[in-house]
Amino acid sequence: MNWWIWIPLGLAAAAVAAGVALYTPDIPRATLEAKYHVKPTDYLTVDGVRLHLRDIGPRTAPAVIMLHGFGSSLQTWDDWAQGLAADHRVITYDLPGFGLTGTDPTGDYSDERNVAVLLALMDKLGLQRASLVGNSLGGKIAWNFTVAHQDRVTKLVLVSPDGFASTGFEYEKAPTVPFVLRILPYILPRFLLRLNLQPAYGDPAAMTPALLTRYHDMMLAPGVRQAVIDRLPQVILHDPATLLPNITVPVLLVWGEKDQMIPFSNSQDYLRLLPHAQIASFPGLGHVPQEEAPVLSLGPVKQFLK
Repeated sequence: MNWWIWIPLGLAAAAVAAGVALYTPDIPRATLEAKYHVKPTDYLTVDGVRLHLRDIGPRTAPAVIMLHGFGSSLQTWDDWAQGLAADHRVITYDLPGFGLTGTDPTGDYSDERNVAVLLALMDKLGLQRASLVGNSLGGKIAWNFTVAHQDRVTKLVLVSPDGFASTGFEYEKAPTVPFVLRILPYILPRFLLRLNLQPAYGDPAAMTPALLTRYHDMMLAPGVRQAVIDRLPQVILHDPATLLPNITVPVLLVWGEKDQMIPFSNSQDYLRLLPHAQIASFPGLGHVPQEEAPVLSLGPVKQFLK
Protein backbone atom coordinates (compact mmCIF):
# COMPACT_ATOMS: atom_id res chain seq x y z
CA MET A 1 0.00 0.00 0.00
CA ASN A 2 1.34 3.49 -0.90
CA TRP A 3 1.26 5.33 2.45
CA TRP A 4 2.02 8.68 0.81
CA ILE A 5 -1.48 8.93 -0.67
CA TRP A 6 -2.68 9.65 2.87
CA ILE A 7 -0.63 12.87 3.10
CA PRO A 8 -2.98 15.09 1.04
CA LEU A 9 -5.97 13.48 2.76
CA GLY A 10 -4.42 14.27 6.13
CA LEU A 11 -3.74 17.86 5.10
CA ALA A 12 -7.30 18.24 3.85
CA ALA A 13 -8.64 16.85 7.14
CA ALA A 14 -6.45 19.25 9.10
CA ALA A 15 -7.71 22.17 7.00
CA VAL A 16 -11.32 21.16 7.64
CA ALA A 17 -10.65 20.83 11.38
CA ALA A 18 -9.01 24.25 11.44
CA GLY A 19 -11.95 25.74 9.56
CA VAL A 20 -14.40 24.27 12.04
CA ALA A 21 -12.34 25.62 14.96
CA LEU A 22 -12.15 29.11 13.46
CA TYR A 23 -15.77 29.29 12.27
CA THR A 24 -17.26 32.58 13.47
CA PRO A 25 -21.05 32.89 13.11
CA ASP A 26 -22.98 36.15 13.07
CA ILE A 27 -24.18 37.51 16.39
CA PRO A 28 -27.99 37.78 16.51
CA ARG A 29 -29.24 41.34 16.11
CA ALA A 30 -31.24 41.16 19.36
CA THR A 31 -28.08 40.23 21.28
CA LEU A 32 -26.18 43.21 19.87
CA GLU A 33 -29.07 45.60 20.47
CA ALA A 34 -29.27 44.55 24.11
CA LYS A 35 -25.50 44.77 24.62
CA TYR A 36 -25.20 48.23 23.06
CA HIS A 37 -28.47 49.58 24.51
CA VAL A 38 -30.13 50.13 21.15
CA LYS A 39 -33.77 51.23 21.27
CA PRO A 40 -36.41 50.99 18.51
CA THR A 41 -36.24 54.78 18.22
CA ASP A 42 -32.56 54.48 17.25
CA TYR A 43 -33.61 53.37 13.76
CA LEU A 44 -34.84 55.48 10.87
CA THR A 45 -35.73 54.18 7.41
CA VAL A 46 -34.13 56.40 4.77
CA ASP A 47 -34.30 55.75 1.02
CA GLY A 48 -35.15 52.10 1.70
CA VAL A 49 -32.33 51.55 4.24
CA ARG A 50 -33.04 51.09 7.95
CA LEU A 51 -30.30 53.25 9.44
CA HIS A 52 -29.06 52.80 12.99
CA LEU A 53 -28.43 56.34 14.21
CA ARG A 54 -28.05 58.63 17.19
CA ASP A 55 -29.29 62.20 17.24
CA ILE A 56 -28.19 64.22 20.28
CA GLY A 57 -27.93 67.87 21.27
CA PRO A 58 -30.38 70.76 20.85
CA ARG A 59 -32.60 70.37 17.79
CA THR A 60 -32.30 74.09 17.05
CA ALA A 61 -28.48 74.14 17.20
CA PRO A 62 -26.22 73.95 14.10
CA ALA A 63 -26.18 70.38 12.82
CA VAL A 64 -23.10 68.16 12.52
CA ILE A 65 -23.26 64.76 10.78
CA MET A 66 -20.42 62.30 11.41
CA LEU A 67 -19.46 59.46 9.05
CA HIS A 68 -17.30 56.59 10.26
CA GLY A 69 -14.65 54.62 8.38
CA PHE A 70 -14.44 51.18 6.76
CA GLY A 71 -15.31 48.34 9.14
CA SER A 72 -16.28 50.76 11.90
CA SER A 73 -19.57 52.00 13.38
CA LEU A 74 -21.14 55.11 14.86
CA GLN A 75 -19.56 54.40 18.28
CA THR A 76 -16.20 55.60 16.95
CA TRP A 77 -17.59 59.15 17.41
CA ASP A 78 -19.01 58.76 20.92
CA ASP A 79 -16.48 61.00 22.65
CA TRP A 80 -16.47 63.68 19.96
CA ALA A 81 -20.28 63.63 19.77
CA GLN A 82 -20.61 64.16 23.52
CA GLY A 83 -18.01 66.92 23.38
CA LEU A 84 -19.94 68.79 20.67
CA ALA A 85 -23.50 68.16 21.85
CA ALA A 86 -23.74 71.22 24.10
CA ASP A 87 -23.58 73.56 21.12
CA HIS A 88 -24.54 71.36 18.16
CA ARG A 89 -27.11 68.87 17.03
CA VAL A 90 -24.90 65.83 16.43
CA ILE A 91 -26.05 62.97 14.19
CA THR A 92 -24.05 59.75 13.85
CA TYR A 93 -25.13 56.64 12.00
CA ASP A 94 -23.86 53.26 10.84
CA LEU A 95 -23.19 53.53 7.12
CA PRO A 96 -25.09 51.04 4.96
CA GLY A 97 -23.26 47.72 5.07
CA PHE A 98 -21.84 48.27 8.56
CA GLY A 99 -22.85 47.96 12.20
CA LEU A 100 -26.52 47.66 13.07
CA THR A 101 -27.64 49.34 9.86
CA GLY A 102 -26.51 46.16 8.14
CA THR A 103 -27.13 45.46 4.50
CA ASP A 104 -28.55 47.86 1.93
CA PRO A 105 -31.46 46.07 0.20
CA THR A 106 -30.29 47.50 -3.13
CA GLY A 107 -26.88 45.83 -2.82
CA ASP A 108 -25.36 49.14 -3.93
CA TYR A 109 -22.45 50.29 -1.75
CA SER A 110 -20.90 52.77 -4.15
CA ASP A 111 -19.90 56.28 -3.12
CA GLU A 112 -22.79 57.60 -5.19
CA ARG A 113 -25.27 55.49 -3.22
CA ASN A 114 -23.77 56.63 0.10
CA VAL A 115 -24.08 60.26 -1.02
CA ALA A 116 -27.73 59.67 -1.99
CA VAL A 117 -28.52 58.10 1.40
CA LEU A 118 -26.89 61.01 3.24
CA LEU A 119 -28.89 63.52 1.20
CA ALA A 120 -32.11 61.61 1.89
CA LEU A 121 -31.26 61.52 5.60
CA MET A 122 -30.81 65.29 5.71
CA ASP A 123 -34.11 65.77 3.91
CA LYS A 124 -35.91 63.41 6.28
CA LEU A 125 -34.49 65.21 9.33
CA GLY A 126 -35.38 68.58 7.84
CA LEU A 127 -31.77 69.75 7.70
CA GLN A 128 -31.18 72.25 4.94
CA ARG A 129 -27.49 72.48 5.83
CA ALA A 130 -25.06 70.68 8.12
CA SER A 131 -21.36 70.45 8.80
CA LEU A 132 -19.90 67.06 7.85
CA VAL A 133 -17.22 65.14 9.73
CA GLY A 134 -15.83 62.03 8.05
CA ASN A 135 -13.06 59.57 8.90
CA SER A 136 -11.30 57.46 6.24
CA LEU A 137 -14.08 56.01 4.02
CA GLY A 138 -16.47 58.43 5.75
CA GLY A 139 -14.15 61.28 4.79
CA LYS A 140 -14.30 60.25 1.15
CA ILE A 141 -18.09 60.12 1.28
CA ALA A 142 -18.16 63.53 3.00
CA TRP A 143 -16.04 65.30 0.40
CA ASN A 144 -17.84 63.58 -2.48
CA PHE A 145 -21.15 64.75 -0.97
CA THR A 146 -19.77 68.28 -0.72
CA VAL A 147 -18.71 68.26 -4.38
CA ALA A 148 -22.23 67.20 -5.41
CA HIS A 149 -24.28 69.22 -2.88
CA GLN A 150 -22.15 72.11 -1.69
CA ASP A 151 -25.21 74.20 -0.91
CA ARG A 152 -26.10 71.67 1.83
CA VAL A 153 -22.72 71.81 3.62
CA THR A 154 -21.65 74.46 6.13
CA LYS A 155 -18.16 73.21 7.01
CA LEU A 156 -16.18 70.05 6.29
CA VAL A 157 -13.91 68.13 8.69
CA LEU A 158 -11.88 65.34 7.08
CA VAL A 159 -10.19 62.94 9.48
CA SER A 160 -7.48 60.94 7.63
CA PRO A 161 -9.77 60.84 4.57
CA ASP A 162 -9.59 58.22 1.84
CA GLY A 163 -9.72 59.10 -1.85
CA PHE A 164 -6.28 58.94 -3.45
CA ALA A 165 -5.02 55.92 -5.38
CA SER A 166 -2.85 53.37 -3.58
CA THR A 167 -1.60 49.81 -4.13
CA GLY A 168 -4.53 47.76 -5.39
CA PHE A 169 -6.79 50.79 -5.76
CA GLU A 170 -6.28 52.58 -9.08
CA TYR A 171 -8.36 55.39 -10.52
CA GLU A 172 -11.39 54.38 -12.61
CA LYS A 173 -10.76 50.67 -12.02
CA ALA A 174 -12.76 48.25 -9.89
CA PRO A 175 -10.45 46.35 -7.51
CA THR A 176 -10.47 42.57 -7.44
CA VAL A 177 -11.54 40.74 -4.29
CA PRO A 178 -8.76 38.37 -3.15
CA PHE A 179 -9.90 34.76 -2.94
CA VAL A 180 -8.78 34.46 0.67
CA LEU A 181 -11.06 37.37 1.63
CA ARG A 182 -14.11 35.43 0.46
CA ILE A 183 -13.94 33.30 3.63
CA LEU A 184 -14.62 36.43 5.73
CA PRO A 185 -18.36 35.69 6.11
CA TYR A 186 -17.43 32.41 7.81
CA ILE A 187 -14.18 33.06 9.67
CA LEU A 188 -13.17 36.13 11.68
CA PRO A 189 -11.38 35.24 14.93
CA ARG A 190 -10.50 38.09 17.30
CA PHE A 191 -6.75 37.69 16.81
CA LEU A 192 -7.09 38.16 13.05
CA LEU A 193 -9.17 41.31 13.46
CA ARG A 194 -6.67 42.62 16.01
CA LEU A 195 -3.82 42.21 13.50
CA ASN A 196 -5.79 44.25 10.96
CA LEU A 197 -6.76 46.98 13.40
CA GLN A 198 -3.43 47.56 15.16
CA PRO A 199 -1.92 49.69 12.35
CA ALA A 200 -4.78 52.17 12.86
CA TYR A 201 -3.30 53.34 16.16
CA GLY A 202 -0.15 55.33 16.76
CA ASP A 203 0.15 53.54 20.10
CA PRO A 204 -0.98 49.89 19.81
CA ALA A 205 -1.96 49.98 23.50
CA ALA A 206 -4.75 52.40 22.56
CA MET A 207 -6.63 49.46 21.07
CA THR A 208 -8.04 48.17 24.34
CA PRO A 209 -9.78 44.79 24.72
CA ALA A 210 -13.11 46.63 25.00
CA LEU A 211 -12.47 48.49 21.77
CA LEU A 212 -11.49 45.28 19.97
CA THR A 213 -14.64 43.61 21.26
CA ARG A 214 -16.81 46.41 19.88
CA TYR A 215 -15.20 46.22 16.44
CA HIS A 216 -15.50 42.42 16.46
CA ASP A 217 -19.15 42.54 17.53
CA MET A 218 -20.08 45.03 14.83
CA MET A 219 -18.30 43.05 12.13
CA LEU A 220 -20.33 40.02 13.26
CA ALA A 221 -23.63 41.88 12.96
CA PRO A 222 -25.94 39.99 10.57
CA GLY A 223 -24.94 40.42 6.92
CA VAL A 224 -22.07 42.85 7.52
CA ARG A 225 -19.22 40.59 6.42
CA GLN A 226 -20.94 39.70 3.17
CA ALA A 227 -21.67 43.39 2.62
CA VAL A 228 -17.93 44.08 3.00
CA ILE A 229 -17.22 41.56 0.22
CA ASP A 230 -19.98 43.05 -1.94
CA ARG A 231 -18.68 46.58 -1.38
CA LEU A 232 -15.08 46.05 -2.49
CA PRO A 233 -15.66 45.71 -6.26
CA GLN A 234 -17.83 48.84 -6.12
CA VAL A 235 -15.05 51.03 -4.68
CA ILE A 236 -14.07 52.88 -7.85
CA LEU A 237 -11.82 55.86 -7.22
CA HIS A 238 -12.04 59.04 -9.25
CA ASP A 239 -9.02 61.33 -9.39
CA PRO A 240 -9.50 63.89 -6.57
CA ALA A 241 -7.51 66.45 -8.57
CA THR A 242 -10.57 66.95 -10.79
CA LEU A 243 -13.02 67.17 -7.88
CA LEU A 244 -11.54 68.70 -4.73
CA PRO A 245 -10.82 72.17 -6.19
CA ASN A 246 -14.59 72.60 -6.64
CA ILE A 247 -15.07 72.65 -2.86
CA THR A 248 -15.29 76.21 -1.55
CA VAL A 249 -16.62 75.66 1.99
CA PRO A 250 -14.11 75.86 4.87
CA VAL A 251 -12.24 72.56 5.39
CA LEU A 252 -10.30 71.24 8.37
CA LEU A 253 -8.00 68.25 7.94
CA VAL A 254 -7.35 66.21 11.10
CA TRP A 255 -4.52 63.70 10.76
CA GLY A 256 -2.34 61.53 12.97
CA GLU A 257 1.23 61.66 11.72
CA LYS A 258 1.73 57.96 12.60
CA ASP A 259 -1.17 56.88 10.37
CA GLN A 260 -0.30 53.52 8.78
CA MET A 261 -3.63 53.14 6.98
CA ILE A 262 -3.62 56.30 4.85
CA PRO A 263 -0.23 58.05 4.85
CA PHE A 264 0.06 61.44 6.49
CA SER A 265 1.82 62.64 3.33
CA ASN A 266 -1.58 62.56 1.59
CA SER A 267 -2.52 65.59 3.67
CA GLN A 268 -0.27 67.73 1.46
CA ASP A 269 -2.23 66.62 -1.60
CA TYR A 270 -5.47 67.68 0.06
CA LEU A 271 -4.01 71.03 1.12
CA ARG A 272 -2.77 71.61 -2.43
CA LEU A 273 -6.16 70.88 -3.99
CA LEU A 274 -8.55 72.39 -1.44
CA PRO A 275 -8.65 76.18 -1.70
CA HIS A 276 -10.02 76.79 1.81
CA ALA A 277 -8.33 74.12 3.93
CA GLN A 278 -6.28 74.10 7.11
CA ILE A 279 -4.78 71.18 9.05
CA ALA A 280 -4.49 70.00 12.62
CA SER A 281 -1.92 67.19 12.84
CA PHE A 282 -0.86 65.09 15.82
CA PRO A 283 2.65 63.56 15.94
CA GLY A 284 1.81 60.58 18.19
CA LEU A 285 -1.55 59.55 16.78
CA GLY A 286 -2.66 57.22 14.01
CA HIS A 287 -5.66 56.76 11.73
CA VAL A 288 -8.46 57.22 14.29
CA PRO A 289 -7.52 60.21 16.50
CA GLN A 290 -11.13 60.48 17.66
CA GLU A 291 -10.67 57.14 19.45
CA GLU A 292 -7.00 57.32 20.39
CA ALA A 293 -6.96 60.80 21.95
CA PRO A 294 -10.51 62.21 21.77
CA VAL A 295 -10.01 65.25 24.01
CA LEU A 296 -6.78 66.32 22.34
CA SER A 297 -8.01 65.82 18.78
CA LEU A 298 -11.43 67.39 19.36
CA GLY A 299 -9.96 70.74 20.41
CA PRO A 300 -9.23 72.07 16.90
CA VAL A 301 -12.53 70.65 15.63
CA LYS A 302 -14.57 72.51 18.24
CA GLN A 303 -12.75 75.73 17.43
CA PHE A 304 -13.28 75.21 13.69
CA LEU A 305 -17.00 74.48 14.03
CA LYS A 306 -17.72 77.53 16.21
